[in-house]
Amino acid sequence: MTRPLRVLAAAFAIAVTSLGGALYLAHERADRAASAPLSSGSSVAALDLRAILDAPHGGDQRMLDNAFRQVEKAYYKPINAQTLLSGEQHELIAYLKAHKVLAPAIPRLVATGDEERDIRSLNRGLADAQSLYGKQTSNAELTQAAIRGMLGSLGDPYTTYLSPAEINSLEESLKGGDFGGIGVYIVQDPRNKHILVEPIEGTPAYKAGVKVGDRIMRVDNHDVAEMKLEAVERLIRGKVGTVVEVEVQPHGKTATHTVAITRDQIQVPSVHAELKDGIDYVRLADFGQTSYDEVRKAMLAGKAKGAHGYILDLRNNGGGLLEAAVEISSLFIPQGTIVSTIDRGGNRDSKGALHEAIGATPLVILVNKYTASASEITAGAVQDYKVGTLIGTKTFGKGVVQSIYNTSDGGALKITTAKYVTPLGRDIHHKGIEPDVIVEQPAEAPIINTPKDLQLQAAKAYLRRTARR
Repeated sequence: MTRPLRVLAAAFAIAVTSLGGALYLAHERADRAASAPLSSGSSVAALDLRAILDAPHGGDQRMLDNAFRQVEKAYYKPINAQTLLSGEQHELIAYLKAHKVLAPAIPRLVATGDEERDIRSLNRGLADAQSLYGKQTSNAELTQAAIRGMLGSLGDPYTTYLSPAEINSLEESLKGGDFGGIGVYIVQDPRNKHILVEPIEGTPAYKAGVKVGDRIMRVDNHDVAEMKLEAVERLIRGKVGTVVEVEVQPHGKTATHTVAITRDQIQVPSVHAELKDGIDYVRLADFGQTSYDEVRKAMLAGKAKGAHGYILDLRNNGGGLLEAAVEISSLFIPQGTIVSTIDRGGNRDSKGALHEAIGATPLVILVNKYTASASEITAGAVQDYKVGTLIGTKTFGKGVVQSIYNTSDGGALKITTAKYVTPLGRDIHHKGIEPDVIVEQPAEAPIINTPKDLQLQAAKAYLRRTARR
C-alpha cells in the first residue's frame, strides 16, 4: 500500500507516516495511589491499571506491561503472544545494530500462553538490553524500541507507539492547533520529498509574502532537504515574538529568497470557505474538535447569502475524530445510522445522526486517494443515503478505528480497536469508496482550488446543471 500524505491543520501542519484515522480519545491517566481503572473516553474499554501500578517493576517495565496487556485486550483481532515477544526481540536487535552494536546478545523469547509468564519474558528481554547496552543508548529509548517492536509485529501500520512529541502534535491538530508558529499548512510531496507550504490567511507567514506551493529550502540556515517533517516542525516553532528565517522557492521557479517571519500564537481553523457564483465551497483539512462548528458555520453563512449549491472538499483529508465525522455527517443526513463500529468480539456500536441537518442541498463531496478514515465515514454515509454526490477518485480505504492510551513517559499507544462499516454495511477497508463521478487529477496540494483543479470544476458544473433542472 502506498504510504499516504497526511495533512493536519497546525501552525504549520505535519505529515505522519500513517493516516491518523478515526480516533477515540481514551487518554488513560492515573495517580499511583489509585485503586481503580480510570478512563476519560466513554466509548473505549477502560485500561485496567491496578495490576500494572502494583507490579514490582521499574517504570520502563510497567510501560512494557501496559502495552502488552492493552494490545491483547483491545486489539480488534485475536493476537498470538509469540508474535509480540518476537517483535520485541527483533526490534531491540535492529535498534542496537543501528546504534553501532555489532552483535546484540538479545535471546529469543518464547511465549507460553500464560499472560504473567509471557510478560516476565518480555521484561527479561528489555532488562537484558538495558543492562548490557543502556550506557550506549538509553533505557528510555530501549523501552520505546521494545514497545514499537511488539506493536509493529502485528503488521498494522495504525497500531504503534507515539513518542511524547508525536502525541503532542496529534493532540494539537485535533484540538484546532492553538500554539506558537508562523501559520502555514505543510505537506511533503510523496514523489520527490519536497516540503511545500500553503499560508493561512492573516497569519505571520501570509503577511510576510509566503505563497501557496512555495517549497521550504532552509530554516534558520538549516538545509531541510533530507529532514523529516517533524524535524522541520521543531526548527520553525519557537517562542512567540522571536524571528525565524525561512528560505523558500516559489512554485514553478528556480530562484529562492529568504523571508524573516515573527512567530505568533496561531489558532488554525480546519476549514477554508468561500462563496462564489452561488456555490458555497468548504474545504476541511481534518476532523478535529472544532471542525463541526466550523463546517456548520461556513455552510449556514453560505445558505444565508443565497447559495444554490454546496461543495465539501475532503481531498487529502486523512481523518481525525470519529465523533467529528458523525457530527459533520449529521449536517446532511436527517436521521438514521451514520456508522457502525465492530470490535473483536463482534459487538456492534452504531452511531446515529444527531437530527441537526441544515438542508445544504444540492451537495457535492470531493474525494481522492488521500481521503481516508473519518473522511470516508462522512463520504460513505452521504453516498449510502444519496443526499449528495461524490466526485473525484477512489478513496484511500481505511476502515478501522484507533484508540489512544497515554503512557507514563508522556507518549501513547495507538491501537486499532475496531473496524467500521457504512450505513449499508459496506466494509471499505483496503477497498476504498468509488465516487459517483470519476474525475482523474494529481493529488498535489497546490492544484486544489486553482484554475487547474479539474475535480472542483466538475463539481461546480454538476451543481450548475442540477440548479437548472
